Amino acid sequence: MPKPSSAAQPVVSIVVPALNEELTIGEFVDWCRKGIQDAGVTGEILIIDSSTDQTAQIAAKHGARVIPAPKRGLGQAYIDALPHIHGKFIIMGDCDLTYDFREIKAFVDKLNAGYEFVMGTRMRGKIEPGAMPPLHRYFGTPLTTWILNIMYGSHFTDIHCGMRGMTRAALDKIDLESRSWEYASEMVLKAAKLKLRCTEIPIKFYKDREGRLSHHKRMGWFSPWMAGWINLKVMFMYLPDFFLKYPGLAMLALGLGLVGAITLGPVTLGEVTLSLHSMILGMTLAVVGYSSLQLSILSKVVYDMDPDRTLKYKKLFTYNKGTLSGFALALIGLVLLLVFLDHYIRLGYKLTEISRLALLGLLLFILGFQTFTFTLVFQMLVHKNECAHVPGVKS
Repeated sequence: MPKPSSAAQPVVSIVVPALNEELTIGEFVDWCRKGIQDAGVTGEILIIDSSTDQTAQIAAKHGARVIPAPKRGLGQAYIDALPHIHGKFIIMGDCDLTYDFREIKAFVDKLNAGYEFVMGTRMRGKIEPGAMPPLHRYFGTPLTTWILNIMYGSHFTDIHCGMRGMTRAALDKIDLESRSWEYASEMVLKAAKLKLRCTEIPIKFYKDREGRLSHHKRMGWFSPWMAGWINLKVMFMYLPDFFLKYPGLAMLALGLGLVGAITLGPVTLGEVTLSLHSMILGMTLAVVGYSSLQLSILSKVVYDMDPDRTLKYKKLFTYNKGTLSGFALALIGLVLLLVFLDHYIRLGYKLTEISRLALLGLLLFILGFQTFTFTLVFQMLVHKNECAHVPGVKS
């Protein structure tokens, strides 16, 4: 029986979840041992096992270190593995023999060269006929990869490739939270947001061995669609700013422009006259746009993946500035509303052109209230983040 592939301080930790893979696990561990040997490094093979068959026993017999874990999802399996990882570099993947772990040297070389996050790419590598369904190869993977690249400014070609490598420091920075399939997208998008030094390596992708069904096929036809949906969810969840910042700026600018132009009187553009109804539209756009910008800022502070930007926000949106400016806007708005109310009563409760003054006052009052409440929530999040980074201090 081979001895477990480990070392007191291994250079590489191969970390792979397993769920009922007794058909492939033995050969997979042998592949890993060969890969570590060819890479010329010391290494360990960790199998995070949630199986009900003989997977754990076979893996241990071939020299892997088996970590039993409840079945709680792929992402959670990697989270469960964190306390057991000893290597400077970590290589992840599947134990179904679809990824060739005999060829990890390319990953080790890139990590030794200073890269922090190394993705395998099947799209630029070799895909064995029958290994990847056309729906995945030509639609699902390219589409979701394109969406992530657009949103996060990255340049990956295959974000769903399970074979990837990273430094232990990078894995700690990524701070994995996802419990299911979306862990793959979370790792990639956080690597981009954290500005880790990233690269890709073309890899081989093999079809399933005879007699083995992939986990997607085991779960039914809807499984790939569900995986795509939850991957989109995590992309959107970590960057709601993508949908908030620029649309918010556009709505705020257009809204304030309409309100400012119409406050002093109707504006005629050709055959179109902009008056009270257009001013109400401007108010609505301004309020929604201002809210979007504030949510954009809060979304960046929640995960604090760009500390420099957060520091700029902290200097700009202080409690004193936010509170005083919020009260000032609300006070000006209240004064304008009182002026309108005075005219409204003195003119026998009739609406006149001064109604536009009331709309402007209402807008300023709302923006003032938003500014004050945004400041409170912003300060709360900043305080929570600061406490989270101080040992022994509870937020």
